[in-house]
Amino acid sequence: MAIVKHGLPFKFVEYKWIRELLSYLNPDVKHVSRNTTVSDLWKFHLEMKAKLKHEMHHCHNRICLTACTQEGYICLIAHFVDDNWKLNSKILAFCKMEPPHTGHDLANKVFECLADWGIDRKSFSITLDNATANDRMQQILGEQLSLQNSLLCEGEFFHVRCCAHIINLIVQEGLKVAEVALHKIRESIKYVKGSEARKIAFTKCVVQVRGIDTKVGLRLDVPTRWNSTFLMLESGLKYRRAFGSFTIHDRNFKHCPINDEWKRAERMCEFLRPFYKITNLILGTSYPTSNEYFMQVWKIEWLLRDTLRSDDPLMKDMAKRMMNKFDKYWSEYSIILSIAMILDPRMKLEALRFYYSKLDPSTCD
Repeated sequence: MAIVKHGLPFKFVEYKWIRELLSYLNPDVKHVSRNTTVSDLWKFHLEMKAKLKHEMHHCHNRICLTACTQEGYICLIAHFVDDNWKLNSKILAFCKMEPPHTGHDLANKVFECLADWGIDRKSFSITLDNATANDRMQQILGEQLSLQNSLLCEGEFFHVRCCAHIINLIVQEGLKVAEVALHKIRESIKYVKGSEARKIAFTKCVVQVRGIDTKVGLRLDVPTRWNSTFLMLESGLKYRRAFGSFTIHDRNFKHCPINDEWKRAERMCEFLRPFYKITNLILGTSYPTSNEYFMQVWKIEWLLRDTLRSDDPLMKDMAKRMMNKFDKYWSEYSIILSIAMILDPRMKLEALRFYYSKLDPSTCD
């Protein structure tokens, strides 16, 4: 159990001082080899698998799936509410996926896994990242499950797009409007963090200009993850005056944004703040239930529609790009998410009517 819990190597049981300790605690102990440990752990794994299989098979509720494919591996996770109303999230498979990673091969792999666990007739939905292979995979998998007559509503709501991933695509599209300003801020932070001497010189500039809260340091982003770009933008804006001072002290520093670019970045930061909060709320680690999603996706649409009426051409262009992406992936988000919202005792139909009327009174009813 220690090996499982702490990720220890199997040869842990053969370490000299571990054996010394066990012998000290019990002189009659029979030491085991790592091969025996592997065998024991595999038996334990099979016992736990049989227990989970039995639990899912006898669970009265449907099971939702999430699948992730990356770097030649596939991970399949089951999410279900047990008879005690507890939300469970269990990894059913984490295995190597030999190429080619076509939609057909992925669908067969997932179906094999579902059949192995005995839940191929209990699946409700599958949540996937936006990728061509995944779109094809869910289509083929849906057809396989429909042949068994095991999908609700003839599979209309089987495919669910990963909310955090779609928000990333939407925001990345909007960020293209101000990529010059973003690039300068990114390069400025990279330049300062590039050597210890520059860090010291920059710290002196921070002290000199005064009034900068240094609790949050400069942050570099991962360009493909927009929430890290937001944090970089936020941290860069706090040190705006220090960068201006650093330009005077370091003649090699060429990337400092001009005043208009700082203002553009500031407007972007305020516009993206709600998106950042929504992303944090719905990240997979917190496992939010489906009734939480309608409000978050609705907020995104409302923000975009509101910004489309802005007098600022930059923000208007940004919202337009993002709205196009939104419509492409979430034009029908309201159908299934609104059902979950109606089932939430805090919301019901009245709340739904209110939120729809905010978007478009003419189509509310």
